[in-house]
Amino acid sequence: MSSRFRGVITIIELIRIHNGAIEFDGNCLFEKITVSIQQNTRIGIIGKNGAGKSTLLQLLTGERALTSGHVEHLNDSLSIAVVTQEEEHVSFEIISPEEQTLRTKWNIPSRSYEQLSGGEKLKARLARGFAQEADLLLLDEPTNHLDEASVAMVVEAIQTYQGTVVFISHDRYFLDQTASHIWAFEQHTLYEHKGNYSSYREDLAQRRLAQQRAYDKQQAMVGRIEGQLNQLGAWSAKGHKQSTKQEGFKEYHRKKAGKLDAQVKSKRKRLEKELERINASPVEEPYEVQFSFATQAKVGKRFLEVKNLAKSYGEQTLFKKSNFTIQHGEKVALVGPNGSGKTTFLKLINGDAMPTKGTVWISPSAKIGYLTQDVFDLPLEQTPEDLFYQETFAKKALVLNLMKHLGFSVAQWKEPIKQMSMGERVKCKLMYDILAEKDVLILDEPTNHLDLESREQLEATLSEYSGTLLVVSHDRYFLEKTTNVTLQFDQNSLKKVVSRGEAISAPNKQAEQKLALETKRQEVLGKLSFLTPADPDYKSLDAAFTDLTKQIRELD
Repeated sequence: MSSRFRGVITIIELIRIHNGAIEFDGNCLFEKITVSIQQNTRIGIIGKNGAGKSTLLQLLTGERALTSGHVEHLNDSLSIAVVTQEEEHVSFEIISPEEQTLRTKWNIPSRSYEQLSGGEKLKARLARGFAQEADLLLLDEPTNHLDEASVAMVVEAIQTYQGTVVFISHDRYFLDQTASHIWAFEQHTLYEHKGNYSSYREDLAQRRLAQQRAYDKQQAMVGRIEGQLNQLGAWSAKGHKQSTKQEGFKEYHRKKAGKLDAQVKSKRKRLEKELERINASPVEEPYEVQFSFATQAKVGKRFLEVKNLAKSYGEQTLFKKSNFTIQHGEKVALVGPNGSGKTTFLKLINGDAMPTKGTVWISPSAKIGYLTQDVFDLPLEQTPEDLFYQETFAKKALVLNLMKHLGFSVAQWKEPIKQMSMGERVKCKLMYDILAEKDVLILDEPTNHLDLESREQLEATLSEYSGTLLVVSHDRYFLEKTTNVTLQFDQNSLKKVVSRGEAISAPNKQAEQKLALETKRQEVLGKLSFLTPADPDYKSLDAAFTDLTKQIRELD
């Protein structure tokens, strides 16, 4: 904790990384990382999938070692608690009083871990992590699977935590609410920023603008110097040529040409050194991910029909007396709190669970792709080459091109899936459905683990998808972009709502609208960060940013 003595604030460091680098099979994951963790800070780690975020947490715990550089723990008695992204099996046979208090506050059912929903499993692991009251708490994507009420509980827990918290997140709103510092992976190294995510984006935009100006200035200088070098070369060549044509006093003209040549070489050397001092690099092209789902022709009007459907687990009823139809081509959002039965309903459709009562009819012509929450159901020992093996060169090239568009490197074609980040594993699962050209996509929390760029591209792709879509997500902005019908899970009922507005309770509409505006503003700011005032689109985007800011303030 920072302490005061005679008006002086003492900053206590917990861990320091000096010039850290990690390589996998000769490929650089990151390098030149020099950072320190200070007591009572809230550090949000951001970056694209596979940048090294989870690896960085493993360095802090000592689970993984650097290829070069060193990690220094400055407090021998430092206690560390870790909550990982996903755990397939966790034992809760022994629960401390502090942990039980949080479980009760966060409405975690007293069932076995395997019977909990994805959100309930995460809350159970978070409760254990927070209850340890460690000096340093490490959280790897602590909002995945969580509904809005649960996210608010985690925000409160982080804000009031008596210790230091370092967490990975792709949730823009969550980062703004909790982070005092941002560690951003940029170009294979780590950039430190004091402030939340929104201020980091503004800082990034300013840095990119300054970098672009420096690069433009450099290029103008390079052009000038190269022009002078070319002129000097022409003068030297002309002097030598003329010395051979002069009649009489040839020795004098040769010496004069030689003297000019020496002057040219001296100036050339000086200009070349000036070029070496100019080291401004061009602004890096924005990281892009591309998804593309092709569909087969739809047959029939109905995809699914539910009659008098009920589902219970023991004494707990998830939903009952449910009746509705889903038509081919409808984009359906499954909305409800953690544990209300959303994933269970998807399992009923897929045949992985049976109804307690009633029937679920599915069109026999439907070709269904099902993306589960689980990131452990892939063959982790296999490589993408094993998983997506194709006999012909043309088909193999198609798969490799798809991997490239999803943000994978060439080297990852032969990398075991177990070495991939959780976000990269999700992309591998999405590849199945992309290659199979399904006409129905069932996606259970598809944005979990995905970086911001991948989420935005998936939003754009699904908004143009012509097939039938069923999506479970707690990302309201994502659902707004991709769906037009809601299945509302609430109070033991399952109701289809055609108008999206009916699915949102009146007290939450203003908060919902504000969150959507804030997300749109971040999207505009992200685009602005890659432009300069001279770009054609800069003025319109800047005006849009100003307008969105005004709308947000009016809702406060």
